[in-house]
Amino acid sequence: MAMGVAKVGGRARKSRRTPMAEINVTPLVDVMLVLLIIFMVTAPLLTAGVPVDLPDSRANPLDQTPDQVTISIDDGGFIFLDDDAVPVGGLPAALDSVRAANSGGELPMVTLRADRGLDYGRVMAVMGELNRSGFTAISLVTNGSGDAP
Repeated sequence: MAMGVAKVGGRARKSRRTPMAEINVTPLVDVMLVLLIIFMVTAPLLTAGVPVDLPDSRANPLDQTPDQVTISIDDGGFIFLDDDAVPVGGLPAALDSVRAANSGGELPMVTLRADRGLDYGRVMAVMGELNRSGFTAISLVTNGSGDAP
């Protein structure tokens, strides 16, 4: 027996189905939820673009605020503002540009990431320049796996 063929009045006629006007959104929702989970897991890993060997500490973790500036100092002593390299001697100008961008309100919090092999004086020179530019809310970033001293 052929499907879709009906005999009406001795004549064979194909039955026509109306096209389905509904869209099945369940697979779309499933894919979007999987992508959301992937982005939620990988987003914290993308905050640090400059590879720095951080020292260990038992300090409490910092709150992530949207208006914060990250300054990184790598093992060679080169300074990075967020992910952009700062030219030698260009830190005051870079900090002034951040200050000018936030002239309407409070200055953003600065998180300082410094390599553990750096000279203490190099880190203090950067902190002194931050203080001179008016950035007084400075957080030092470390790994959270240190033993008690």
